[in-house]
Amino acid sequence: MKHIALSVLLSVAAVGASAQSLPVYLDSNRPVEERIDDALNRMTLQEKIRIIHAQSKFSSAGVPRLGFPDFWTDDGPHGVRPDVLWDEWEQAGQTNDSCVAFPALTCLAASWNPQLSRLYGHSLGEEALYRGKDMILGPGVNIYRTPLGGRNFEYMGEDPFLTSTMVVPYIQGMQSLGVSACVKHFCLNNDEENRFNVNVSVSDRALHEIYLPAFKAAVEQGKVWAIMGGYNLYRDEHCCHNSITLNKILKGDWQFDGVVVSDWGGTHDTDQAVKNGLDMEFGSWTNGLSAGTSNAYDNYYLATPYLKGIKEGRYTTKELDEKVRRVLRLFYRTTMRKDRPYGYLCSDEHYAAARKIGEEGIVLLQNKGGVLPLNVKKGGRVLVVGENAIKMMTVGGGSSSLKAQRELSPLDGLKARLAKDGVVVDYARGYVGDVTGNYNGVTTGQNLDDQRSSEELIAEAVEKARLADCVVMFGGLNKSDFQDCEGHDRKEYALPYGQDNVIEALAKVNANMVYVNISGNAVAMPWRNSVPAIVQGWFLGSEAGEALAAVLTGDANPSGKLPFTWVKSLKQVGAHVLDAYPGVWRKHGGAQTPDNIIDEDYKEGVYVGYRWTDLKRERPEFAFGHGLSYTTFAISNLRADKAVMDRNDSIAFTVTVKNTGLRAGAETVQLYIHDRKASVDRPVKELKGFSKVWLEPGESRDVTIAIDNSALCFYDESQSAWRSENGTFEAWVGNASDNLKLKKAFELK
Repeated sequence: MKHIALSVLLSVAAVGASAQSLPVYLDSNRPVEERIDDALNRMTLQEKIRIIHAQSKFSSAGVPRLGFPDFWTDDGPHGVRPDVLWDEWEQAGQTNDSCVAFPALTCLAASWNPQLSRLYGHSLGEEALYRGKDMILGPGVNIYRTPLGGRNFEYMGEDPFLTSTMVVPYIQGMQSLGVSACVKHFCLNNDEENRFNVNVSVSDRALHEIYLPAFKAAVEQGKVWAIMGGYNLYRDEHCCHNSITLNKILKGDWQFDGVVVSDWGGTHDTDQAVKNGLDMEFGSWTNGLSAGTSNAYDNYYLATPYLKGIKEGRYTTKELDEKVRRVLRLFYRTTMRKDRPYGYLCSDEHYAAARKIGEEGIVLLQNKGGVLPLNVKKGGRVLVVGENAIKMMTVGGGSSSLKAQRELSPLDGLKARLAKDGVVVDYARGYVGDVTGNYNGVTTGQNLDDQRSSEELIAEAVEKARLADCVVMFGGLNKSDFQDCEGHDRKEYALPYGQDNVIEALAKVNANMVYVNISGNAVAMPWRNSVPAIVQGWFLGSEAGEALAAVLTGDANPSGKLPFTWVKSLKQVGAHVLDAYPGVWRKHGGAQTPDNIIDEDYKEGVYVGYRWTDLKRERPEFAFGHGLSYTTFAISNLRADKAVMDRNDSIAFTVTVKNTGLRAGAETVQLYIHDRKASVDRPVKELKGFSKVWLEPGESRDVTIAIDNSALCFYDESQSAWRSENGTFEAWVGNASDNLKLKKAFELK
């Protein structure tokens, strides 16, 4: 087992050493930094170089002579990726590398429940331990800037405060087990299309207020042990070796003591990698190498070229020793940790966690006439429509693709749940999307091929819908290219595969229609007023069918809230209105070349998501923080513990929340801050606190949310620092960004 440094045990036994005579670097009673110093002094130049770059697709070397085992990473953040061959992306052919697929991070963020985030990280950490992984490449915290972003499903929404609050317990849950989280992609990695070429220009204020807070929280509060650089550029430097983001901000301002890891193939230059903050280089055939090149990993930028540069005097060992120090610190936190447990794989507890996260993250967007929860009498009929009711979603989407031990489809979940009540569930395809089911050698085994025309498919669905008591359509996106998938952004905001036609046809013949959108992104809903009930179902992983069925039938009361603004069209997105996305190609000699750069100016500044729609006084389709329940709540009696606060103080706001309905349920109290007057343009309001509370019917409870001076600050570009200004602020409290009926003024002096 690689939890035991076997070579060290043998060498110690050979000399009859006792615990007291262990070398300093092996003595767990010594301070870690002292052990690092000792190990560093014992390492040869070749050994130092050896541990700062990959030796296989997902591993880096240890120091066998000193007993440091190899270090194994694997993709997340929704489950432990299946193993590939040592030097190929092909599957290793193992039978014990399946996993529990947890819901996508958009779903986790939609739960607005930090306790679930810790459970998520802890459960995933246990699976990683069992699989022999020392670091999981996740979670992702890049901001949802446009609904066309192909990788938005892996992130936690548009708001920096919500994302910051949710990422910290995820990290803590995972790292409590001795498995390193690796927060990604640092930073400004908001596009997938041409992601290697995008050079971002953004104001310092927007950088610090919108795009960096979650990373900062991960470092300062979550104490994360690793950060992964992004593929994109910022100020003409790649983010995997960027002097500003890595050296100045991450390691300087935030005092990050962990390891900066390159994204796979994100390193481009030895000199910049040496000097600009990169610690460990991972990748696949970087350096212009081609498949089959011998000793490929030795040719990485931080491998032989770096070693040669040191020997030739172009570099000193100062930067190298700093990189090695950080890597050794990572070893002591993970592979060299004596009390690290062994973990569990595909346990009942992990499936229960996945189901719980899924249930709490599902968002009830609309429920006119009380169509939900489903209320069909014994012998009644429910028609399920849509490819997404049967298509496996754990395979595909890029690096987060998984080999799940099992995945229950929405159709099968609903069938099983309704069968208990004697309800018949029928199915109609409705539309054909992507019938493939494989990624990187993992196949779903599903045959989804259907040669019928769209007219035939709609006609079948409509005929069956006429006879059904209720219609539930599962549509949305999937994890194919140009949808919710790494490597490409979406080409349009509309639903693909002609789904709008299916929805409109079904709504005309059955008044009891439910549309369940499976995606990590918002989609256009031109038919919204024709469909009484709409649910956002996300990518829910192994327990998708169980979680969705529980919510649709009322066995679970939905409590999810949107982590992003669901716009009506791209005309409500600042990046699109200002033609700031996807940027402009640089031209060399009037011709576009593959190595050109796309300059993308974030012209919208801090006005992302609800900040933009507030600025323009527009009503989106569904607001940030919106989410309904099968019960009702009253939030009242907003009061503060003081009327005036100073910068070293805090202020606490309390409201009374009452469940005024007939079901037990949960409500999320949201607190936003409005600055009445400022020396700079500020958003109308910004989320600065929230609390989720569970109540029985008729039960009331006081909920208190405290804020400090940081909630009142903006980033002052003239001083390159956070600053608050004396004056009057207001706390706006409610249960969605467009439903903040309680307001309380207070002074900062």
